[in-house]
Amino acid sequence: MIVRETEPVILIGGASLPEGQVNHALRLARIVIAADGGADAALAHGITPQAVIGDFDSISQSARAAIPETAQFPDPDQDTTDFEKCLGAIAAPLILGLGFCGDRMDHQLAACAALVRHPWQRCILLGSRDLMFLCPPSLNLPLPEGCRVSLFPMGAVEGVSQGLKWPIGGLNLAPDGRIATSNAALGPVHLAVTAPKMLVILPLEMLDITMAALRATIAHWPDAARGSDRA
Repeated sequence: MIVRETEPVILIGGASLPEGQVNHALRLARIVIAADGGADAALAHGITPQAVIGDFDSISQSARAAIPETAQFPDPDQDTTDFEKCLGAIAAPLILGLGFCGDRMDHQLAACAALVRHPWQRCILLGSRDLMFLCPPSLNLPLPEGCRVSLFPMGAVEGVSQGLKWPIGGLNLAPDGRIATSNAALGPVHLAVTAPKMLVILPLEMLDITMAALRATIAHWPDAARGSDRA
């Protein structure tokens, strides 16, 4: 089952949503999909999701009754998280993920791992203060001078940069070795990395810039399982 959309989608998870974040996201995207218990969060904000995906161990019975059965896609697999199920089932130009960061550290770490395991997806996860996404092979970010830029490797990866206070060229980065957090932009930033292993973390205020930059990026990671890019 693949949910195909030609516009960016909002994906709502079950973690708490910062005040005003849903309304902000709705100004940037109109299609809403829920991950399991995220359906309750969507309904609480007056939104009926166009699809609900997950193992359905968190969604309430009242939410299931309020959402058309044809929009419900249960998947009992216990080897993947609800977020992973959604990333594997959505084909869209961009995904804005709300409600996946902040409540439980294990859930947030699982979400980071899911981004790396689904590198073909252009997905931005929103927290209360920051946003996070997997860096494509090459990316141009028109950031303002002084903007905080953190790069966290989820595996062995190298790269080059322009516009960072501390360039990453020549560094061997790894989660158990050298990382590249708490950097800063000198102005517009260019990044190029060797593998789909680098998470980019920026202030939440950079969301509009990040969305435009990811959508403008031509280079992308393929879907290794299918040998193509579905988004």
